[in-house]
Amino acid sequence: MRTPYLLALVAILFPGTGQSADRVNVPAGAFSMGCSPDDPRCESDEGPPGGIRVNVPAFQIDRKEVTVAEYRTCVTAGACSRPYGMQTTHYCNYDNPARDDHPVNCLDWGQAQDYCHWVGARLPREAEWEKAARGGTSGPYPWGQEADCTHAILDEISPTPSATEPDGCGRDATWPVASRPANALGIFDMHGNAGEWIANWYGPGAIENHYAKGNLDGPPRGQRRVVRGGSWDENRPNLRSSFRNTKWPEQGEGIYGSIGFRCAADGT
Repeated sequence: MRTPYLLALVAILFPGTGQSADRVNVPAGAFSMGCSPDDPRCESDEGPPGGIRVNVPAFQIDRKEVTVAEYRTCVTAGACSRPYGMQTTHYCNYDNPARDDHPVNCLDWGQAQDYCHWVGARLPREAEWEKAARGGTSGPYPWGQEADCTHAILDEISPTPSATEPDGCGRDATWPVASRPANALGIFDMHGNAGEWIANWYGPGAIENHYAKGNLDGPPRGQRRVVRGGSWDENRPNLRSSFRNTKWPEQGEGIYGSIGFRCAADGT
């Protein structure tokens, strides 16, 4: 069985240069990060109302979440370890022949990082992710003040629930990537479908104490990693552009059926 060290070494020595990268270029510039103006749902770690000015150098970010089929190529090459599959729980997409075009899920932070390294990239920094997710907007969501299943794959809890399972817009699972419209930058599923692993360690005051001061790598250490975007089994407030979720880097007994990832790279 491969150790995490050997997997990381393989990823460095034999990057997956054959993988085509469909990424969006995000130009350098500042944006208001954190709590959107007039958003009463903001939590304390989202910073003050109206956000905080954070300058972000140019970068690239995947247009879509990494799919099961894409991740499998890394496993086949020996550069990535297998995530939990459908034999563990039906919420895990790996090994499910009907979900090759769904986001890969049920994986640890390190497994996501290994894949991104293999394709010559990295996980996005938190400030990069939020800037890309907002797509030039300043409200709670890039499309407006509220969210529903016409905008994203989420847990749509309504006053009059339907007879079907509300999670995942009635499917109780993820959907194929790009099942909903892209944002203004042409990026899909930044909100909903699968939550996304972020490079950064979580720090409650990271926006004010690190990102706004030019340190986009954030806290040098921590216990939990940041997860952004909300998912198919999370409700509307968790899909807001500023919401900061956190998870242990390794799944342990809890299977991360709602977490996937996308990759990023430095701009030119």
